[in-house]
Amino acid sequence: MKLYSYWRSSASWRVRTALHFKGVAFEYVPVHLLKDGGEQNQSAYRALNPGRTVPTLEWTEDGGHVRRLSQSMAILEYLEETHPRPPLLPEDAFARGLVRQRAEQVNSGMQPLHNLSVLQRLVALGVDENAWAHEWIARGAEALEVLAKASAGKHFVGDAVTFADVLLVPQLYNLRRFHVDLAPYPTLTRLESAALKLPAFQAALPE
Repeated sequence: MKLYSYWRSSASWRVRTALHFKGVAFEYVPVHLLKDGGEQNQSAYRALNPGRTVPTLEWTEDGGHVRRLSQSMAILEYLEETHPRPPLLPEDAFARGLVRQRAEQVNSGMQPLHNLSVLQRLVALGVDENAWAHEWIARGAEALEVLAKASAGKHFVGDAVTFADVLLVPQLYNLRRFHVDLAPYPTLTRLESAALKLPAFQAALPE
């Protein structure tokens, strides 16, 4: 497998974590989102991913057929289906729903509002992009803290690692990046600390 990724992209970070957690070997292919106007905008990468986003997961199946998936949640679901052990979703249907709800709070309710392409457009429009990002991230974190208190055990939903933890760690990095005070979110920071004790989460860090 090849993972086209940018080191600080939270969406790419999620997939790196899941691949390490499931023990799936992959080749890291860097896509620099800022160099030369963004390598994701160049024709070579657009041929792989017309959406011009990262990550893109690529692999070759028996018979030489090349497969590609983009969008981090789609990739996570694919990995869960094809590499079910160790799992990142619980067996109980309601618990799976809780995991997906918390993951989507990050994936659709927070991260897109401070994505690089959005911030670049805000700058072009004369908007303070950092103030914009700070407001939306803080609002999302308030909701995430409430959700975490309702479902957390050792990890975000119960005592096992799930998609929710995989998405949480990169998002807290973004809170710090945009200077959001984490003091109001003790449950989130506790869950982050628990996740970062695990080798898979350590291996996926941007550093």
